[in-house]
Amino acid sequence: MSMKLESGKKDEVTGEVLPIQNVPIPVFYPKEHDQHIWGGEGVVQGFQVRAKYRRRVPHFWVPILKRSVVYSEILDKYMSVIVTDRTINLINSNYGFDHYLLKTPACDLKSLLALGIKRKLLQELENGCQIYSDRPEKQEVILKKYQGYLATYTPEEIKWYGYSFYQACEMLQEQLEAEKKTVPLKHVYRAKLIENLKAANLEKSEQSVADIGSSESAASWLQKLNPFGKKHET
Repeated sequence: MSMKLESGKKDEVTGEVLPIQNVPIPVFYPKEHDQHIWGGEGVVQGFQVRAKYRRRVPHFWVPILKRSVVYSEILDKYMSVIVTDRTINLINSNYGFDHYLLKTPACDLKSLLALGIKRKLLQELENGCQIYSDRPEKQEVILKKYQGYLATYTPEEIKWYGYSFYQACEMLQEQLEAEKKTVPLKHVYRAKLIENLKAANLEKSEQSVADIGSSESAASWLQKLNPFGKKHET
């Protein structure tokens, strides 16, 4: 755990300067956190003194979770998700669910669910909000309202935004395999065999033509030399 030292505090009597230590509280995020939107909250482990003359006991402070319905104006969709009170407050303070996700950086959203929804929002804005293609006026209003968030990202960043390390590795592996375009060896060998057969048939046909020509010339010379080869008219 890193320790941050801030400006010291000076004792008015002795004049001694004492450093002020600001140690961040460790916050844990269980795997279920990736399926919810907690608004930055997590599980805090510590000790609690439950009585004056008793020893402290270990205690976990867990966020209070509740299921709520949020609306995405860009996707034109209602979603039922598990959130905390802080998530609801952040949505209200940012004047909407889409504004909250688009304004908040990935390090504060943390949840893979929130990052995945944000990636879909950015992709939809990049494609011009085709969901509202049948309502051009509404489409223009939505683009004008949220288009400014695209200036922070490049198309390549939007493509890879919000994936975990393992998800990104799987996507990269699929992309590399698609680029290879591996051809089965049976197709290669079959194509070579067809070419060899064609070449062999061509050579055979040329040889047969040459043989026929040589046989005809030999027969004509034999007829010329043979006195009984021609029929005399009477």
